[in-house]
Amino acid sequence: MAEKSPIRVAVTGAAGNVSYALLFRLASGQVLGPDQPLELRLQEIEAVVPALEGVVMEIDDCAFPLVRSIDVTADYATVFDGASLALLVGSVPRREGMERKDLLSINGSTFKAQGEALSAKAADDVRILVVGNPCNTNCLVARENAKDIPAERWFAMTRLDQNRARSQLAKRAGALVGDVRNLAIWGNHSSTQYPDFGNATIGGRPARSVIGDDAWLRGDFISTIQQRGAAVIKARGASSAASAANAAIDSVRSIFNPTPKGDNDALAVVSNGEYDIPQGLQFGFPVSSSGDGWEVIEGFELDAFAREKITITTNELLEEREAVADLLPS
Repeated sequence: MAEKSPIRVAVTGAAGNVSYALLFRLASGQVLGPDQPLELRLQEIEAVVPALEGVVMEIDDCAFPLVRSIDVTADYATVFDGASLALLVGSVPRREGMERKDLLSINGSTFKAQGEALSAKAADDVRILVVGNPCNTNCLVARENAKDIPAERWFAMTRLDQNRARSQLAKRAGALVGDVRNLAIWGNHSSTQYPDFGNATIGGRPARSVIGDDAWLRGDFISTIQQRGAAVIKARGASSAASAANAAIDSVRSIFNPTPKGDNDALAVVSNGEYDIPQGLQFGFPVSSSGDGWEVIEGFELDAFAREKITITTNELLEEREAVADLLPS
């Protein structure tokens, strides 16, 4: 049987903690499959390129059979040249005293440049996953500045929120994580996101009836998921890099493989007006993938409580879009 042609994978922020937790699993075949050769293109800012060279040494030392080549660069045009998968991991974190609008502006400029480079250099079949926060609006900025790449090729990561929510529901119910299905994450990957317990099932039964505690579901469950990143930082003194990398891997698998029947994937995709969400936002929806494409799953029931929560996260994304308006093509 003939060997598959290598897939060129571009990773930005490749020396950071999330990428460090991601790259070795990518190189081992855990992301795109055990028989899929890879050409890795890794990007970092100039000052961090020497550290990235050390990461490359470690990848070399693992002797991964699937890795055909590794190139390191600080240049976006070079890293995205011929890429069929782009993982945009690098972003400036929010620092003490920094306003959210400042963070949006700083990262927005970076993602504008990345969108332009992707449009000019990426392969015709490229898929892009934005991991670096604020990922929904970073993705929107890059997407809008890459007009040659169809909007449906762009994804922002809400899978970490879905994984967190599945775990919390399973623990509360005394069930297995795999028993939790139909769990949507609506809106922004931020403290306004809405983890939708109302449509979730546990072992085929409505999660609400299995758990039997609406006060917990409407209160501690939602706040735990919304604030989980901050809780991890407080507990370990560093951000949730390993779980973010794991969610990125899950997201890529969701994009390239069919969604299990009777379930949904959590991805932030471009809104075409589904569920009355404003068009053009990069919005967390319940998504079904065919492996070649995706669609927003219709028919999720949203009561007044859910609608209120979704309105909050929608308004935040509209405000973020307004904050980066000067970075969007007119």
